[in-house]
Amino acid sequence: MELAHIVEYCDTQLQSSSFKDYCPNGLQVQGKSNIRKIVSGVTASLNFIDAAIRAGADLLLVHHGIFWRGDNYAIKGMRYERLKHLFAHELALIAYHLPLDAHPTWGNNAQLGRLLGIAQQ
Repeated sequence: MELAHIVEYCDTQLQSSSFKDYCPNGLQVQGKSNIRKIVSGVTASLNFIDAAIRAGADLLLVHHGIFWRGDNYAIKGMRYERLKHLFAHELALIAYHLPLDAHPTWGNNAQLGRLLGIAQQ
């Protein structure tokens, strides 16, 4: 499946453009355009990125991406290491923060409520 189609689908389903967030939602790092395997996780940490590489991922879908408003955007240290691994393996990274929290079916809050037996009002 094409990366652009996956990003468009996620943006639409999660209504990412309707959120004023602390981070850019959607595509954060371009990778391969043809996606065969998606790995999802909470945070785009170096450990998660390395696990995704070992799993043969083409695309990482996370709640906490690499870029945040107010951060120093210099590409050094931890951010450099994460990006270096993504680039070296042509991995794409998409992140959705508040849109994923708020989604009535897929959202973190909806899933937690379902697990706890809390009815949605």
